[in-house]
Parts: sequence; C-alpha cells; structure tokens
Amino acid sequence: MPSVVDAEELARELLEPLANRWAHVQAVAARADGLTPAIAGEDDRQLLVVAAWWHDLGYSPALRDTGAHQIDGARYLAVEGYPDRLVALVAHHSAATCEAEERGHLADLEVWPREESAVADALWMADMTTGPRGEELAYDQRLSEILSRYEPDSIVGRSMLRAEPAIRAAIDRTRQRMQDAYTI
Repeated sequence: MPSVVDAEELARELLEPLANRWAHVQAVAARADGLTPAIAGEDDRQLLVVAAWWHDLGYSPALRDTGAHQIDGARYLAVEGYPDRLVALVAHHSAATCEAEERGHLADLEVWPREESAVADALWMADMTTGPRGEELAYDQRLSEILSRYEPDSIVGRSMLRAEPAIRAAIDRTRQRMQDAYTI
C-alpha cells in the first residue's frame, strides 16, 4: 500500500496543472481523512485517504483513454502494480457503474469487483460532498452543480441522476458510522 505522502505526490504530479481538479482532489482527501473514524482499522483508514488522493487521476491528460476517468485512472494504477483493492475503489468511486454503462465501457469497469464497504461509502461521500474547486457542499448542492456543468441529458448528467439513490445511501451509511464512532 502506498503511503498517503506518496499518494499526494503522484496526484500533484498528474493533477496540479488542472487547477480546479487539483483543488477538488486536495479537498476530497482532506474530507476522507476527516471521515476515518467511520472506518475500522488503520490499514483501511489509510486505504481510504490514498484512494481519495487518486480517485480522479483519470482526468489527467496523460492518462485519458476511454473518457471514463474512473476506468482510465484505475487502468493506470493497475499497470503500475498497485493493490487490486485500491484500484477497484478508484474504478468504482461515486457509482461509476452508471457512467460506464452510459459510455459503453461496463465490461472495462467490471474487470475490478465493486466493493461494498465502509471504505467505499466514505470515498463516495468525500467525493460527492466536495465541489469542483474544493468547497464543501451538501450532496443536493453537489448534484445540482454537476448538472449545471454537464447538463441533465449529457452522459455525466444521466449517470449522476441514475446514481443518486446509491450515492445518497452511501452518504447516509457513512453519516451513521460517524455518529456510531462518536457514541459510546
């Protein structure tokens, strides 16, 4: 497992030139770090933060291939030999199945199993409650912001609307885990 410092360095290398994307990724990683009380075990907590740093690597022009940033980032990480679980979390973040179906790349995504866990849920929450410039947003605000950038009838818009119930459920489960972590 790469260290959080190594994850940040690679993200910086690939995404810093994309100013808003870099701001988003930094804030998602910070948000994920704040959600670690919802995760049992230090290894899984580290995994969450590393996945948060790398969730949008596929937006890097150097990695773009399919147009589905989740798949493009995961492919890069797989080729570089990173752990399968980490690669799968990046591949499936924020209901990527919906976008992969829309783009005709579901078979490419299904190379990696989708994990249903506290780590996956917290990654989705960190991403889907952080705006494009790193601002913290409620999920409803984030969804509206995405739909204003991509239009509801675009591939991304349709995907995000289809993914809404799954994303809400992941956020709700993470909030409950956070509450449970602070209730003794």
